[in-house]
Amino acid sequence: MDFEKNAKLLDDLKKIISNSIESKIAEFLKNIHSADLAEISNKLSKDELLLVVKNLSYPKAARFISELETDYRKYIIENIMLDHLAFILEEMETDDAADILWEIDDEEKKHKILKLIKDKKYVGEITELASYEEWTAWALMAKEYVKVNKNWTIDECLKEVRRQAQEVDRVHSIYVVDNSGVLIWRVSLKDLISAPAEKKVEEIRKKRVDYVFIDTPANEVAYIMEKYNMEAIPVVDNKTKLVGRITVDDIMDFIRDTAEENYNLASGILDDVKESDKIRYLVKARLPWLVLALFWGLMAVSVMWGFEEAMEKNWELFFFTPLIAAMAWNVWVQSSALVVQALANNSLKWWIFARFFKELSISIVNWLLLSFLLLIFWYFIFEFSNLVIMAVCISLVSVIILASMIGTFVPLLLNKYWINPAVATWPFITTSNDIFGILIFFSIAKIIIGF
Repeated sequence: MDFEKNAKLLDDLKKIISNSIESKIAEFLKNIHSADLAEISNKLSKDELLLVVKNLSYPKAARFISELETDYRKYIIENIMLDHLAFILEEMETDDAADILWEIDDEEKKHKILKLIKDKKYVGEITELASYEEWTAWALMAKEYVKVNKNWTIDECLKEVRRQAQEVDRVHSIYVVDNSGVLIWRVSLKDLISAPAEKKVEEIRKKRVDYVFIDTPANEVAYIMEKYNMEAIPVVDNKTKLVGRITVDDIMDFIRDTAEENYNLASGILDDVKESDKIRYLVKARLPWLVLALFWGLMAVSVMWGFEEAMEKNWELFFFTPLIAAMAWNVWVQSSALVVQALANNSLKWWIFARFFKELSISIVNWLLLSFLLLIFWYFIFEFSNLVIMAVCISLVSVIILASMIGTFVPLLLNKYWINPAVATWPFITTSNDIFGILIFFSIAKIIIGF
């Protein structure tokens, strides 16, 4: 099990660190994968974390820092020697190095680090990447890729691939460009290796080459790569000149970060917080929305207070209030969750009216089944007047239809105006749905029972 493996790794590492023999630490870390180290990083003290980074080889330190959570990565960036950090950055792919650069707030420190990097072309590339808008293809892409000219033979291409591959960790495809650098074809590594040396690259090309533009939103890039099952996708400028590539691991990072953000939004937490954060940060992230939910809850109390006389005369109505509120909340969450999921997957292809009628049909079927269950419950457990039964059933259908419609259309409306649809499940929004449910219930009861 990973838990047992990590526990043993952590225990062994702490024992070696406690002996304060750096040569033994470096020797121990040689055989540990950077991903395993990153997984136990939150169990290390800050001093231990720095000691680990100092005793890793530069390439391994680069991978380790890239896989760390943001808070731990920032601590290392702020406390490690600048020349050491510069050496580590040089071992990273340009997109990862650009992320590190983007996290450094001190411009003077950033300038000093860049000055220490010897490869000035590399410096220009990561500076350019770090300056672009977040969550676009440009921000996700790396400058490391393999390209060949359309006029070359297979032999010439292989020589160039060998030369360029020294700077690229993984070669997924070889991109074919014309004399102006415009992307025109792609070639698989397998076809290139197995083709006769005297053949032209044109003869083994793949006619279809999917690509994205530098300003393509990251979620669209993820959709394209998932749709066509791609391990990497080339990025072009507005003249379709090849400028970079995005690999599947970059997209996985984006998907994970987006999922965390959406989960936090759905929970009423706007700040990017982790379970391991300090109490004051967690309180700061949660408290504002809890306070708002408190006031929203008090509004629900005031609505019920307005029907105090009705509850005195028909006390049994009070016991159905939680049922109506809970039903409104559940239907809202179910409807909005399906729409948010469909929007995230780009699978919402129905016209708005078709969606409306489907939700209406689902609501009516659910109401009929739930009303039937309620009637059975009342018949065998409690006895209520027919008017109360009628009021509850009519309120139930009204609440289910209203919650279903709002839960469907609020995410669509938010998405239309470029607001994250996950906001539709914020606690204070769902609480407002409960308020409307209670208001509808007592209003219908007043009309039917007549109090």
